[in-house]
Amino acid sequence: MRFHPQELLIEEWIGALPEEHRRVLQHMVGCSDCRIRLQVLLQPRRRSVVVARLARVLQWCPREADYAAILHRCVRRRDRQWLSLDKERAEAKGLYAELESHPPERQRVILENNERFQTWGLLELLVQRGVEESARNPAQGEQLATLALHLAVHLDGDLYGAELIEDLSARAWGAIGNARRIKFDFKGAEAAFEKAFDHLEDGTGDILERGILLDFQASLYRAERRFEEALKLLRRAVSIFREIGDSHRAGRSLINLSSVHEQQGVPEMAIPVLYEALELIDPTAEPQLLLCAWHNLMTDLAEVGRCMEAQGLFAKARPLYRQFPDPGTKSRESWVKGKISRGLGQYLEAEAYLLSARDGFLAVDAPYDAALVSLEVASLYAEQGRVAELKRISEEMLPIFSSRQIHREALAGLAYLRQAVAAEKASIEVVRQVAGYLKRAQSDPGLRFEQT
Repeated sequence: MRFHPQELLIEEWIGALPEEHRRVLQHMVGCSDCRIRLQVLLQPRRRSVVVARLARVLQWCPREADYAAILHRCVRRRDRQWLSLDKERAEAKGLYAELESHPPERQRVILENNERFQTWGLLELLVQRGVEESARNPAQGEQLATLALHLAVHLDGDLYGAELIEDLSARAWGAIGNARRIKFDFKGAEAAFEKAFDHLEDGTGDILERGILLDFQASLYRAERRFEEALKLLRRAVSIFREIGDSHRAGRSLINLSSVHEQQGVPEMAIPVLYEALELIDPTAEPQLLLCAWHNLMTDLAEVGRCMEAQGLFAKARPLYRQFPDPGTKSRESWVKGKISRGLGQYLEAEAYLLSARDGFLAVDAPYDAALVSLEVASLYAEQGRVAELKRISEEMLPIFSSRQIHREALAGLAYLRQAVAAEKASIEVVRQVAGYLKRAQSDPGLRFEQT
């Protein structure tokens, strides 16, 4: 529709609706789930399916059917269904806690044989927990998503809608794919995403679910350094989320897109993307995601020399950092403060912040981050010609990281730096070469270190 209907026309149309129909309309205007579903159903591709379904139902109606009565019965049935789903969702947490008290093999048996657990509410919750845990604890996330798939098979398709169950199964496979990607099982992740899209095709083809899967799959392509493919998927995901009015998810996908530019080594391209993402993210929905966007933006600004701008943003972001007092976040805060201080020529402050960040990452067993900060300190020493300190930190690095989960090729890079320092051939370029390799190897353990 190119022109909006006049206000009087809208008032006349709403005034002509029966009271129960106005209640339905009022609900749909305020309910994001219903608006998304309505947008999906009104697409030309889906409209023919809806019309075909209506035709199968309406062909049994008498010629002089009382459509007001039919609609009234539909409204009453819908109200009962919503009340039932609300009840299931309220009970799902209790069922989940009960299920969680059993070992994994027993959980499957319970889902197969106990109808009390075979509810839409529990399936939704298992999928949601699987998606959340796939990022924090990939093994647990994959286990929960697999359990959700096991439950989906035992749900009543006539009661809940077979296509909607397929949609949730698609999201569960997406969580599995994401978990496998984080565990560097790229082949297994590819297989999971293939199954996810198959389930979505058997489901409603919901564009929201498609956008979520595209975002997940793009993270896999980013990890595989298939950057152009990742960017293409993320642009499609952002377009989908904008189309359905989900600004928060669009902002999340833009953060993912900015990470692709960062891994490509072009932080200057990530900066405008992150500024755009900050306009879209709902700060109350995911404060940690908001902090991630702020942190990445300040880091990129410092990387390209826009340190005054980064310093101004840091003053605004400081209260947000305080909301997350965990050691990992504190170390990242010190890291970005060190980067900004160094860019502003405040070398003593930069050294103190960076060493604090390094020690913090070592304390929480984050060896890659600790190694990258150590290399930043080494670069600072090399830039200032502080040879003794450069030798000391290069000697410290190898034994520290040999005892942690850093793969052999990464250790070879650190060994190369130590040898260069010992031979007094180390330069800022050598430090940057090793740091650049470690950044890439963090998401690709199979990457070989090549001396230049």
